Amino acid sequence: MMKIFRTIEDGIRQINEIQEGSWVHLSDPTATELLTISSDYGIDIDHLRAPLDEEERSRIEVEDDYTLILVDIPVIEERNDKEWYVTIPLGIILTEKVIFTVCLEETPILNAFMDGRVRNFFTYKKTRFILQILYKNATLFLHYLRIIDKKSEVIEKNLHESQKNYELIELLELEKSLVYFTTSLRSNEVVLERLLKSESIKKYPEDTDLLEDVIIENKQAIEMANIYSGILNGMVDAFASIISNNLNIVMKFLATVTIVMSIPTMIFSAYGMNVKGAGMPFANSPYGFSIVIGFSLIVSIAVAIIFSKKNLF
Repeated sequence: MMKIFRTIEDGIRQINEIQEGSWVHLSDPTATELLTISSDYGIDIDHLRAPLDEEERSRIEVEDDYTLILVDIPVIEERNDKEWYVTIPLGIILTEKVIFTVCLEETPILNAFMDGRVRNFFTYKKTRFILQILYKNATLFLHYLRIIDKKSEVIEKNLHESQKNYELIELLELEKSLVYFTTSLRSNEVVLERLLKSESIKKYPEDTDLLEDVIIENKQAIEMANIYSGILNGMVDAFASIISNNLNIVMKFLATVTIVMSIPTMIFSAYGMNVKGAGMPFANSPYGFSIVIGFSLIVSIAVAIIFSKKNLF
């Protein structure tokens, strides 16, 4: 789907035709839309398709008529009724008159610009627009990293009493998300460094602070991802041992209960054998059944008390 935006009277407006100074966003575009943009603006079709490949790496490519900036952005992926975090490419193509963005799906990063929620945003100030996108991207990484940290804390509380692998699998999913984030942030850092040195994109003095903020936010996101990843690695190993230990405690309890319960079974089995009553204690007593039951309970309770003192329950 193709959407066209342009700043009109200090406000962002969606328009129907591509004009000079406008911004064109392609979200999961059709082949026809890609071919039209490619032929009208002299953009290599492979560069337009690159952001649609989830495995595409972050980079900057400078051509005669345009510059391609490819970065990874975080997105939410739903699996088994749970929200997990992955990264996909976002392509920014800068031409002389128009700026294009290409992505597989809608993203909160660009939606903020479409809704007019970004201050000092103008579609015709292309360099600042690129830096604002990169800044929003870095802050979204930080936001999702904080959510991952909170999720890991909730899972940690559940793991203390867990005997199953469900929570451990959730931790592994979060750890996988952090691996995606760390790899993508480092790739984006390379792009920012090249952007800082690139002469194909004009840099204005008023945008210097913004570029520095982008680099700082990205570095902070990398550090947070590394810290959380290290914590999760330790948690996965520790809680794998905790789950195994919890299971051993349950098995020990069941074994102790089985031993205690086997005492009456042994006594009742002996009295249930087909032998002459003359050879069995209390066989001829009218209170024989009650005496055997009472004796079994006394022995079982005694064994249970002994096991309890040895912390076997």
